[in-house]
Amino acid sequence: MLEKDMYQGFIAWLSQTGWGLPPAAELVPLIKTRYTLEEASLLTGLSFSEKNLEELAALKGMDPAVLDLQLERMAKKGLVFRTASGERVGYSLNDAPFVFLRGSFWAGKKDEVSKALAPLVNQYYYHGFFDPYAGVQTRGLRTLPIGKTIEDPRRVLPYEDMAQFLDGQDYFTVSICPCRHRKNLDPNSPHCQHPTETCLHFGRLGHYLVQNELGREITKPEAHKILEEAAASGLVHGLSNWQQSADTICNCCKCCCIWFESYHKLNHGKSLDASNYRVRTRPETCKGCGLCVRRCPMEALRLEPNPEAGNRNGKMAVLDAGRCIGCGVCAYNCPTNSLALQRREQIQDPPVDPRDYMRRFLAERKSNGSGG
Repeated sequence: MLEKDMYQGFIAWLSQTGWGLPPAAELVPLIKTRYTLEEASLLTGLSFSEKNLEELAALKGMDPAVLDLQLERMAKKGLVFRTASGERVGYSLNDAPFVFLRGSFWAGKKDEVSKALAPLVNQYYYHGFFDPYAGVQTRGLRTLPIGKTIEDPRRVLPYEDMAQFLDGQDYFTVSICPCRHRKNLDPNSPHCQHPTETCLHFGRLGHYLVQNELGREITKPEAHKILEEAAASGLVHGLSNWQQSADTICNCCKCCCIWFESYHKLNHGKSLDASNYRVRTRPETCKGCGLCVRRCPMEALRLEPNPEAGNRNGKMAVLDAGRCIGCGVCAYNCPTNSLALQRREQIQDPPVDPRDYMRRFLAERKSNGSGG
């Protein structure tokens, strides 16, 4: 079979998920940069759900030990998911969003392949790769409010309580933010000044990352410290958008995050799913410094002249409530404590688990005519 046909066959196989691979000029170069011809050939037909090594060896007509070595090497590239329990070893094929938006950049490598891959992913993102989310309301991350900015912490829901969530974890890891690393590798993208080792993972995903050198194990106090430093830097906490078995906390910036870019540059109607909070302003104490305006990733705050402003600037912070996602970034460093998060009147519960999330995602894609 010709090389072109083998890669096209692999692209067709990789497109079978609920995501798909929209056609664009970057697609084939992107696939060729990330997958060798041998890898593409071997992975064509590999299940997206976990199968044990013996099943896969029978499917491929290979010796299990030989296949295990090849797939284990690909797991370290983020191409396949590997699990091991006792003597049982299982593998599944990672879908395109996992590979290109996450797995290829978690390790923070600066090798030639990573440098070649980053601009291709960035351009493909703008040219159709993220289109499946264009009309989808249930996003992949939801905003986790910064605890100290909540006005009444007694009313925090369990799935929005950062401390309670971390207390429920028994394994903590951190990786390089794939969004910021991908942008920083691209000579055509502005360099991001925010910290990069900020992507927290837990449970099964955390173990996979550490075992395959895509992240490192940390302690719970270290996780708390990373979150505190992220909040101080103006990053938004984004948690896996389901109540049970959440495995990721991203710390997102407006300039690099796929969710904020989808809102600001792709004109999607949403960025991350909003928390059940909205910022409240206190005009009588606002000194009009504009810090909150500069920090808000949604551009939901602005300074407006007001004759009642009790400050030298004669301006007050004004909220566009429809844009606020309830992250608390604006309130975190407010010098006069003039901002705080208040509970919204109408509560929106996130999906129950990953299966419920995928059901909603596919249903919303289908309802707006974008496939699924």
